[in-house]
Amino acid sequence: MHVQTDVDGRSTTFEIDEALVDAPPVAIRRQVSEYARGDRRRFDLEIELPDGFLGEVMAAMTEIPYGETRTYGDLAATLDTAPVAVGQACGRNPVPILVPCHRVVAGDGGLRGYSANGGVETKRRLLDLEARVVGDPVQRELPTNE
Repeated sequence: MHVQTDVDGRSTTFEIDEALVDAPPVAIRRQVSEYARGDRRRFDLEIELPDGFLGEVMAAMTEIPYGETRTYGDLAATLDTAPVAVGQACGRNPVPILVPCHRVVAGDGGLRGYSANGGVETKRRLLDLEARVVGDPVQRELPTNE
């Protein structure tokens, strides 16, 4: 399903595999809109994580607090794998924004990539939104420089 919302004044469309979300499309769209307005920090949606490595990476991403980032290396160390493997799994996230792959950055704070519509520009806007909502000019764990 396509979920279109405004993030920092720019229209953004997210492609979400609704088969993995136990909620009607209207609930998904409502919660994404609330998030984009800064009114929601956590999604109250039950998401079925895929089996295997992708599901493990997605589970790790769900543990990253709103307004914070972790590096590909951080997640790789937790999962006993390589950072590049984590990056590849992030790129295959079937429910971007709901499972916050935008909170995963490079070791130097670089954004590198984002699989949702708008790529790195959308990732930057999501991180900026969260930083603004929590009242921090930068992410808590490390700055996110492009």
